[in-house]
Amino acid sequence: MNASVALAMPRARHSPADDLAREIVARVLRVTLVVLGLLLVAAGAVIAPLPGPLGLPLTVIGLMLVLRNSFKARKQFVRFQHAHPKLIFPLRRLLRREPEVVLVAWQQVLRIERLIMPRRWRVAVRWRKSIKRRRR
Repeated sequence: MNASVALAMPRARHSPADDLAREIVARVLRVTLVVLGLLLVAAGAVIAPLPGPLGLPLTVIGLMLVLRNSFKARKQFVRFQHAHPKLIFPLRRLLRREPEVVLVAWQQVLRIERLIMPRRWRVAVRWRKSIKRRRR
């Protein structure tokens, strides 16, 4: 006789009331996580104008919670992504399991620099080129 078989617990039987209770708890948990995610997104939007990058991580974490727990939000996100892929692509890169934070931050620096500064004042591209030359 195997020792692990002898120590095994008998399987518990679940009643319909247990299943209903689990479903209610799961729904309450899902709604709670969506509300928490929305609060984090709102907090990130409020903190974003302050110096430092604290608004972005809060927003990304909030979006992760909302998108993983709300089917409607996920559908809207996909629709918005199809309509505006260039806006959503950096955010999608941050929502991955292993986000490319440094690369996304650098890409956003380049985009903002291109939008704001005239060509002769742009320094980020020159920095990148000088770093590449040093590596060789």
